[in-house]
Amino acid sequence: MNGHGERHGGHGHSGGAPGGDADKRQLRGALGDGHEDGLQPLRSLDLAATDSVDALVRGMASTSFGGRDLGEAADIVEAMVRDEQCFKVLTLSGAMTIAKQGLVIAEMIDRGWVDAIVSTGALMTHGLVETAGMSHFKHDPSMSDEELLGKGYNRVYDTIELEANLDDTERLIDEILDGVPDGTTLASHEVCRMVGAKLAAAGEGRGPLRSAFQEDVPVYIPAFTDSELGLDFATHNHKRRVAGRPPIAFDPFGDLDDFHDRFIGCERHGILTIGGGVPRNWAQQVAPYIDILGKRVPSKYNPPCRYTYAVRICPEPVHWGGLSGCSYSESVSWGKIVPASEGGRWAEVRADATIAWPLIVRAVMERLEA
Repeated sequence: MNGHGERHGGHGHSGGAPGGDADKRQLRGALGDGHEDGLQPLRSLDLAATDSVDALVRGMASTSFGGRDLGEAADIVEAMVRDEQCFKVLTLSGAMTIAKQGLVIAEMIDRGWVDAIVSTGALMTHGLVETAGMSHFKHDPSMSDEELLGKGYNRVYDTIELEANLDDTERLIDEILDGVPDGTTLASHEVCRMVGAKLAAAGEGRGPLRSAFQEDVPVYIPAFTDSELGLDFATHNHKRRVAGRPPIAFDPFGDLDDFHDRFIGCERHGILTIGGGVPRNWAQQVAPYIDILGKRVPSKYNPPCRYTYAVRICPEPVHWGGLSGCSYSESVSWGKIVPASEGGRWAEVRADATIAWPLIVRAVMERLEA
């Protein structure tokens, strides 16, 4: 800056404004203008010109920070569901069904956007409760957790799951498993299918397991024993032993191989992850599993399979060191995600899924219906 407050003195004009592009370039010197390097201009979000959720989300894609992440994630989800050669996986963790997002899951299944679900057992349990006509309640902060315990009110953040609901769920699972022949071995996706069939036959309400059964979408619960469903399964087996019947065997590798077989049968793969945890990693580790099989069991060789499309909605940052904060870039190093240089597309939306997820799904619904 010189004595007159001018910048780039070496390129200054002797008088007046620059006369044209050549003069502007001379004035600017070596500084880029963004356009010449292919940078994408941003636009202010014009709410007055926004008449739909899709328009809002598209507008957010041209802003910054979390809004841009959400808008770009919607573009990737749209590309994934439009790709008829893509095997689409939805992974679920956190209390999404007790948070009343169960119909978002059902909507995605019913529209053919999902080919497989990997979930926590708790999430599917709470979804089963709702589908069977039972209710969840808003927590009253004036009630202490000790008082909630005495009334059989199980608190999940700001929401209540009734202990009575879980008792009814146990009776439903017991009835289903009671019809399983002695000597049977089950994996979690088979248990989930039986529950979905029961809900459909009873004409119960809309929900994840019922929709999954009706659309032939497998639901895998890798940490099956870490859930009410797992406890109910174990309880039923104890009842069998007391009655002199052999327990039902449970084989988690039945889930792994069933998922593997479906995965390798498709040309491309996509994953939408809500939260993280075991479901997210279990769904992604199929790629290293395919690689390991090819190296160590040559008869099981298949070409490398990785996720081409990937969207994660999770507020957890990387620096906590937990798996839920693992970035897709990190997953590239494990051979789970296709690198961007090879056509991989991914987006990380660091936000509460109860806010971001419905917006993305509704926006894509509108695009496909247009």
